[in-house]
Amino acid sequence: VQLQASGGGLVQAGGSLRLSCAAHGFTLDVYTIAWFRQAPGEEREGVSCISGRDGSTYYSSSVKGRQIISGDKAKNSVYLQMNNLKAEDTAVYYCATAPGYYSGDYCLMDFLYTRWGQGTQVTVSS
Repeated sequence: VQLQASGGGLVQAGGSLRLSCAAHGFTLDVYTIAWFRQAPGEEREGVSCISGRDGSTYYSSSVKGRQIISGDKAKNSVYLQMNNLKAEDTAVYYCATAPGYYSGDYCLMDFLYTRWGQGTQVTVSS
């Protein structure tokens, strides 16, 4: 039973990356799934979440309009399409699941999340 995050890398400012989060050993339907990030010396920040029930989404103000979270039930995976990347997006990105369904900014409260992926590094060069 695990979450596997992938897709990070080095990209120039203004570029794009697509992160993937694959669930193994359980299905995402009964969870809220979120992406968090943590830059060196900074607190962990929730950036986006999606409901496994109805696909409703929420974004932090720091990424809204530039990132899109989506899910694929057939692949039991969630994705984070990151566009117009900025140097301040540089961080380790983690996907996580919270049992149940949460919406609005409450869905980015990290204490809700009980299962975490291993993280994938995103580095944006300016």
